[in-house]
Amino acid sequence: MVLQRSGRSDATPSGAAPSDATVSGTAPPAREPVPGRAWLMLTLATVGFAVNFWAWALLSPLGPRFKESLELSSFEQSLLVAVPVVVGSLGRIPVGALTDRFGGRVMFPLVSAATIVPVLYLGLAGHSSLAELLVGGFFLGVGGTAFAVGVPFVNAWFPPARRGFAIGVFGVGMGGTAISALTTVKLVGARGMATPFWITAVVLAGYAVAAALLLRDAPGRTVPAEPLVRRLADTCRLGVTWQASALYAVAFGGYVAFSVYLPTYLKTGYGLTQADAANRMAGFVLLAVAMRPVGGWLSDRVGPVRVLGGSLAVVVAGALAQSFGLSLLPVGTLAFLAMAAALGAGSGAVFALVALLAPANKVGSVTGIVGAAGGLGGFVPPLVMGALYGAYGSYAVGLLLLAAVAAAALAFTGTGVHHAVTRHGRTEPSRHRDKVPGNNRVVTE
Repeated sequence: MVLQRSGRSDATPSGAAPSDATVSGTAPPAREPVPGRAWLMLTLATVGFAVNFWAWALLSPLGPRFKESLELSSFEQSLLVAVPVVVGSLGRIPVGALTDRFGGRVMFPLVSAATIVPVLYLGLAGHSSLAELLVGGFFLGVGGTAFAVGVPFVNAWFPPARRGFAIGVFGVGMGGTAISALTTVKLVGARGMATPFWITAVVLAGYAVAAALLLRDAPGRTVPAEPLVRRLADTCRLGVTWQASALYAVAFGGYVAFSVYLPTYLKTGYGLTQADAANRMAGFVLLAVAMRPVGGWLSDRVGPVRVLGGSLAVVVAGALAQSFGLSLLPVGTLAFLAMAAALGAGSGAVFALVALLAPANKVGSVTGIVGAAGGLGGFVPPLVMGALYGAYGSYAVGLLLLAAVAAAALAFTGTGVHHAVTRHGRTEPSRHRDKVPGNNRVVTE
């Protein structure tokens, strides 16, 4: 809803062609004020996302350590770090639908509390065999579902013209993986295997209590009345669900794949120490995290299609360059950092697209499916990279595959997604105007 002064309106007249801003998905010039409580809820949701992602990523930095101590193959190591990713991804589908129904105030504390159990299991007992680690990693995936709680929760608190930026800020919580990368290996080396898991469990418990006390769902939040299965079926029939899923599988999937596999890649391909590789992975993650709200902010202004197009083009160029086995300093590092920035901005743009096209009462359901696609996009590449390295002793083929997939996504963005956004601009319902009591402004919806 846009507030405008009486006597003029920037609304598209009925039957007129949409403006470039409408077609590209940018915000109208005038914007609704955002209440202070919305920023507080955004902050709390972002912290919850970060804490749960910290837990979700605990196994990744320890992958090389477990490979040596348990004598794992490259494929087994890749499987170990990928299992939490796939479970956390698929779990987003029901969790997103449940968030539409029960709200983030219920689901955030519930997901955080449930994640404590596998964290303690892995730290205290479940790390002496591959089977134990896979069981613990399976249930650790619950932490990854927090994403599907936060997006609809934040979306409901912000007006349409600010949702790209707000959801991008929420996406900063994926930096929880950087916390894990920077601290897990050091804590295990200094204090023993259980230490990082104990610390994470305590933080999760503290957040679960704080969320139960402080979180509030947005006033007037749309609560669906249909059964869960019907809502999911309706969501699957929406075009935006599959368009955003395909793009998020590349953008966020690429981020997840690098965040879980980059330590192994750097250690195997460049001979770095485990600690050095983990620190470099943290740098990759932090840059991607910082660029996610930038991608959402730019999408509010120039449209998500343009942001996605630019981001995917950078990924294509970076993956192609790195496939030639560049030296790590400086060219290889620059290629990885460019891809990190592009994947972060692209991830933010995807959910600006969701906020633009998805019905308000299905944002959680759409988010669940799109988030699942992103996580699954991160599950496959580590397995492929591990298998290809085992077969050929090189990562070049895997990087060429990434470039090809990103190029296909770029073509899809410029055709199918662009047309969907254009059609959305042309089929918006007729706007109406009502006087706002107490002033001379006009409400245009």
